[in-house]
Amino acid sequence: MKKTNPARSDARPLLHRRSALWPLLLALLAWAGVENARAEVRLPKVFGSHMVLQQGKPVVFWGWAQPNETVTVQVGQEKRPAQANGQGEWKASLSALKAGGPYTVTVSGSSTVTFEDVLVGEVWLCSGQSNMEMGIRSCNNSEAEIAAADYPNVRLLMVENRWTPLPQDDIKDAWKVCTPKTVAENGWGGFSAAAYYFGRELHQKLGVPVGLIDATWGGTRIESWTPPEGFAAVPALQKDDERVRLGDPRDPLHQQRLSETIQTVEKWVSDAKTALTGKALVPAFPNYPAELLPPHDVQNATALYNGMIHPLCPFGIRGAIWYQGESNNGEGMLYAERMKALINGWRKVWNDDSLSFYYVQIAPYNYGGNPEPTAELWEAQSAAMAVPKSGMIVVNDIGNVKDIHPTNKQDVGKRLARWALAKDYGYENLEYAGPTFRSMSVEGDQIHLAFDHAKGLASRDGKPLSWFEIIDADEGGFVPAKAEIQGTSVVLSAPEVKHPVAMRFAWNMLAEPNLMNGDGLPTSAFRAGNVPKRDLLAIKVAEAKDYQLVYDLDLAKLGKTISYTTDNHASITRPIDRIAYFLELQQANGETQFIYVSMDAFTTELDKIGVPTAATKARFQQNVAHLNVYSNVKGIVAGKGLAGGNLEFWPNNYGTPNAKGVPNASGDTYDFGDEASDEPVDGYGSMQIHNHDARQTLFAVNHWNEGENADIGIGNSPTGQPDWTFTASAKNYPVKRLRVLVHLK
Repeated sequence: MKKTNPARSDARPLLHRRSALWPLLLALLAWAGVENARAEVRLPKVFGSHMVLQQGKPVVFWGWAQPNETVTVQVGQEKRPAQANGQGEWKASLSALKAGGPYTVTVSGSSTVTFEDVLVGEVWLCSGQSNMEMGIRSCNNSEAEIAAADYPNVRLLMVENRWTPLPQDDIKDAWKVCTPKTVAENGWGGFSAAAYYFGRELHQKLGVPVGLIDATWGGTRIESWTPPEGFAAVPALQKDDERVRLGDPRDPLHQQRLSETIQTVEKWVSDAKTALTGKALVPAFPNYPAELLPPHDVQNATALYNGMIHPLCPFGIRGAIWYQGESNNGEGMLYAERMKALINGWRKVWNDDSLSFYYVQIAPYNYGGNPEPTAELWEAQSAAMAVPKSGMIVVNDIGNVKDIHPTNKQDVGKRLARWALAKDYGYENLEYAGPTFRSMSVEGDQIHLAFDHAKGLASRDGKPLSWFEIIDADEGGFVPAKAEIQGTSVVLSAPEVKHPVAMRFAWNMLAEPNLMNGDGLPTSAFRAGNVPKRDLLAIKVAEAKDYQLVYDLDLAKLGKTISYTTDNHASITRPIDRIAYFLELQQANGETQFIYVSMDAFTTELDKIGVPTAATKARFQQNVAHLNVYSNVKGIVAGKGLAGGNLEFWPNNYGTPNAKGVPNASGDTYDFGDEASDEPVDGYGSMQIHNHDARQTLFAVNHWNEGENADIGIGNSPTGQPDWTFTASAKNYPVKRLRVLVHLK
């Protein structure tokens, strides 16, 4: 090519012509680059140098190349050709390999891709929320564990956190050799500690390479990790399935609904044109249906599957370990259905029904509120073991009720490895599960429980067995049971239970029970028998059987409008002679406080004996006679025919002056001798019953317009005002119920 002489007279015109062609040249170069990129042989990054390929199963490789190009995959001496389709997608399946290596993997076509230092061994996917995500630097004995993490035949792949609306084809990450440096970098304190300790145990026991894929994200729900195929196969998740299909632009259901939406918009356009011509009002523009939106949040169904799991399929794995459930706490047995969808969905997208799935039952933790939903989730997690080739470890002995992230992940990994060693790798004499409930029988005043995996039943701490409860057929609620080990069985009894019919174990979010087998593995929460349907009022207050219910109010539904669950006031026409109130408050630790107060009738107008709202025009500040008081709250003066009772029922504001001269009342604090204001009528509000002789507020329900910030309490408030004014305490009780009853003449 000749050099241009800058002295030539046509130099400027030449430069001008070049600048005019420059955008076209750039476009052509870009096109050529795209074509070259398309022509290059490429594999997703789940393949790479230092990876581990699964032994004993056909090895599947896939990727992209020029359309219709032939690609050859070579591992060791075996070669396998594959032809790309019209979109440039290819897949090759090689024969199963034995553990070993290192190998060089070569994938060649119009270009060549080479992976070095490739091993063959056991590969596991490790997934879930924060307790699986929690890295080795955040767990017990981290410095020593990191320093010892020199395992060149253990390989790590940490998948970057990413949720997406549609399934992705690739990740951004690479395999690494396990070293003290690589095990502690990235993520939340490094590589998943539970996964690392699981993999280390397998590597040490099996003597083969182990590959671990860390795909985790704290605080996430199980449905986000579940593929569409999982929802479709579980009838109980039909609504989830429909929601996923409606959000998928490839699904016929989405296309049908979108077509209907387009027709609606087209009609609107036609109507708008007509309105414009006729100078008439244009109808409102139709909104785009929210149900047609794809996943648009990390918690949406399939969002994490799309971004973090789909790019891995169908890379060969032996199975998966899973630690998740805290974010689904409260769903009860529905969680078992979600587990079915996840497990079978992953097996479907991997096209491998043999994938093993082992998971961790969430640990005890003080979530606050009702303590039983956590036990119900434990029950659901246990039920999920009905899915073939699945197993669950129990960690209620190594948790921390004050920390949702227990730091002992060494035992978590080892217990998961026990399941794999026993079920996948032929360790026949290795115990992998704790004592597991098999059956219950009633013999006289005792309940006999039989267990599997029960060799060497014992108390972990040498103390009496804890967290067993039984209930009588005729009276009372669940009571703590004496539990005695007899071989592989446990026998339950309690002095107050003569005819036991049901039992439960560890049925509380704070339960850290001590029953274990000879291998030190603990027992999961469970329940058995038929619990009799009995009411606390009937159990605790004998006289209540002679009273008739007028109002039943869920105090969680307090607000400007009082909506009774039951309202019988209009149907009771006979005269009354007594009125009773029964208040139940379940505390955050699961214990239920109650108080029952009955008295001579202070009115015959039944519409005024409930919450004294402005609408009812109820206003009572007076003494009441012949109090009967029953309560389990310490310090409450209980008894029959008590004197000293008085009411403060009104919807108004009120102050501290003791204008009525109530005995023992203070004029400086809010107690049992306050003064109601005339205005406003619909004010703060007081519904209080007192025993002024005992200087006690028996119960208070104030400020009901504020809902969860209402004042509710039994006895004198331990802080602030004795009658609970300004405490905003309603939110402290996960369950709160008030009943109003009358005795007919």
